[in-house]
Amino acid sequence: MVTNIRTQLLGRDVSFPVEESRFAYWLVLLRLIVGWWFLHAGLDKFLAWPFDASWFVGGAAAQTSLGPVVTLFSDGILLSFTNVMVPLGQTLIGLGLIVGALTRLAAFFGAFLMTFFYFINGETGGWAHGVITGDLLGLLIFAMIATLGAGRVLGVDAYLAKTSFVRDHPRLRYFIG
Repeated sequence: MVTNIRTQLLGRDVSFPVEESRFAYWLVLLRLIVGWWFLHAGLDKFLAWPFDASWFVGGAAAQTSLGPVVTLFSDGILLSFTNVMVPLGQTLIGLGLIVGALTRLAAFFGAFLMTFFYFINGETGGWAHGVITGDLLGLLIFAMIATLGAGRVLGVDAYLAKTSFVRDHPRLRYFIG
């Protein structure tokens, strides 16, 4: 089925056809690629254990706009927490996206991590590659996955949305999709 999208772009009426099945396959492909990206990043950190984030949260972040918040995690129990949660979080985000389970929640936390990576990597490098970086594109892709409900296309979220538990607790729909 083809849907005709009508909108305004720069004050002009614009219309273009979108074939829904192609769009659905694109969402699945995007979800799988980004899921593999994060799953791989998390597993790499586990395989090279122990992971140490102190260079990032203590060193790289110290002179950035996020420094006052991030440097709180640069030593003690908060650094230990960060050293476990970064690889665990990346692995769970990747798994969630690959299987399409709790996709919006996974995409939210992926965007959360990418926000830190974007500002800290950009500011410490003096935005050497410009302000449009891979970290920013990753952030936008996570936002798109969450917004478009990519988990409901060939994902576990499609089944979760139909359960009586989710129907009885409608706020859970914000986490799936």
